[in-house]
Amino acid sequence: MKIYSILFAFITLFSLQLVNAQVRIGIDGLSHDHVHGLLNNHKTRTDIVIVGIAEPNKKRAQELSGRYGFDMELVYDDLQSMIEETEPQGVVAFNSIYDHLKTVEVCAPKGIHVMVEKPLAVSVEHAERMDRLARENNIHLLTNFETTWYPTLYKAFDMAVANNVIGDINKVWINDGHKGPVEIGCSPEFIEWLTDPVLNGGGAVTDFGCYGANIMTWIMQNEVPETITAVLQTIKPDVYPEVDDQATIILTYPNAQAVIQASWNWPVDRKDLTIYGKEGYVDAPNQHDLEYRLTRNSPKEVMRVTDIPLETNEPFNYFAKVIKGDIVVNETDLSSLENNIIVVKILDAAKRSAAEGRAIELK
Repeated sequence: MKIYSILFAFITLFSLQLVNAQVRIGIDGLSHDHVHGLLNNHKTRTDIVIVGIAEPNKKRAQELSGRYGFDMELVYDDLQSMIEETEPQGVVAFNSIYDHLKTVEVCAPKGIHVMVEKPLAVSVEHAERMDRLARENNIHLLTNFETTWYPTLYKAFDMAVANNVIGDINKVWINDGHKGPVEIGCSPEFIEWLTDPVLNGGGAVTDFGCYGANIMTWIMQNEVPETITAVLQTIKPDVYPEVDDQATIILTYPNAQAVIQASWNWPVDRKDLTIYGKEGYVDAPNQHDLEYRLTRNSPKEVMRVTDIPLETNEPFNYFAKVIKGDIVVNETDLSSLENNIIVVKILDAAKRSAAEGRAIELK
């Protein structure tokens, strides 16, 4: 019996240590389909524990509860109630882009860190308010992009930016998108706000233009472009009557140019990047394959990339490590507040450019 008592005490102690090691995470909203990435393995995680969910749509909550096995007792009608009852250390926002500001307004004064799904905000006004709240209350405010976790992105950056092996960068092409949220079968709850010009801040220009703005800002180490020129179209007005489904954005810098192509009309899914230098190029057609030429006369070479030079390779573990102080977020990092303020300024200028038919200068 003594052995069993010792074993039981050991297991109890280990369990308590595990619980104490886990970062307490709350979820604000379940309408963003990217929430599946968090819920899919939440029961087996040892880095974070979901302590509460704010979601007024109980039908949506019940659907996801049945699918992923979280207890409906975790679900609250609003964020304020959830926070008061569960005391999370961080909150991940899976609501509309418009509601990101509301999430920060509730969390920041309570010292609760926030990570939102891309982009940071629907407007510069919202972004600057969120920035002030985060700084005044000393919280981390991060933005998560799927491409932040692509190994090829870091290898391309290492070659073209950090080590300048293709010569000075003069042009970057970034393509992102898919057939369209309706066409690929996004949930009705997601589509409802994703295709709303107020709640999403636009259509494809917001949904996929933000990837290119984020990556180019990273490549340029937070240098703000001199001009932004954009053309927005709605190719399928019967499907997307209120927002654009096709966007082309051109960014100019003193010695470089970026072309961002965001679309809900691609025949295939795309998240690819090509960086051109004075002597060569590096092309990342997906998250693992890389093609490059170091000089004009060198042969084309290819490589398979699987490692990310970060302390983690997924967003929620990253958020937990930032909260615990294990990772320091640099101003030029892809998830940083500084980068993503610039992203919102670029998207805002792109929408103005398309509406006014002219290039917009950023000071």
